[in-house]
Amino acid sequence: MEVSRDWKDYEILDMSDGEKLEHWSNIILIRPDPQIIWKERIFPEKWKSANARYNRSNKGGGFWEYNKKLPESWQVHYKDLTFNIKPMGFKHTGLFPEQAVNWDWMINKIKNSGRKDIKVLNLFAYTGGATVACSYAGASVCHVDSSKGMVAWAKENIASSGLSDRPVRFIIDDVTKFVQREIRRGNKYDAVIMDPPSYGRGKNGEVWQFENNISDLVELCSKVLSDDPLFFLINSYTTGISSKVLENILTIKLKYKKGRYASGEIGLPMKESNLVLPCGIYGRWEK
Repeated sequence: MEVSRDWKDYEILDMSDGEKLEHWSNIILIRPDPQIIWKERIFPEKWKSANARYNRSNKGGGFWEYNKKLPESWQVHYKDLTFNIKPMGFKHTGLFPEQAVNWDWMINKIKNSGRKDIKVLNLFAYTGGATVACSYAGASVCHVDSSKGMVAWAKENIASSGLSDRPVRFIIDDVTKFVQREIRRGNKYDAVIMDPPSYGRGKNGEVWQFENNISDLVELCSKVLSDDPLFFLINSYTTGISSKVLENILTIKLKYKKGRYASGEIGLPMKESNLVLPCGIYGRWEK
């Protein structure tokens, strides 16, 4: 497992009974997590300091319960990157801190490539964690997401990180349709990143289901890779899918391209303990 241990503005303070106690800069939140199936609280006193808790509803979804007033938004910093945090309607805050291990990996790949004018395609790009990282590393990025609100949030993150002058193209569209158009246009990219949901709908009602669609999408994206690509990264939070499945799909769809294939889990450490929270999986190909 690759564990993100370099955060200063984010920490897991404790984990118990389906919930994690998190420190986001100066804000403490309690949010649900299905991986936390043990009952014990290691630091019970710390839970009293929470600003807010997300409570799941038996009817689906849930709601935030506030113990202390929260700002409408606030910022967290990861190394030289800055992200805007906002509590959302479905437990999220607009950032997945475990992805920092992938940001570091992408930054190193781009900076150490010895190449200029690297073009990155970021699909299901959400609020742009990977977009910010790749832009910071010096790449030009095409950021694609079907949500207008998420794209606007990604623009805020680019601006907050001082990268507004960098070449970032923001696209609000269904990712499959966008890639199909890029194939017809003959546009090519040196790196592809995707973080597809388990289930979702595009802006025109297009249905996405991970198990049914991921293989075809990877094949489509193989057709927009440049002649000398740098990497291809798939992230997933889909329950029941092994990371090895992602590696297998890359191996098949990239037609056994020379390079290194890898897969595994990513996670976050808990402060003052040896516990690590599993948070997702990845599959990678790199030159």
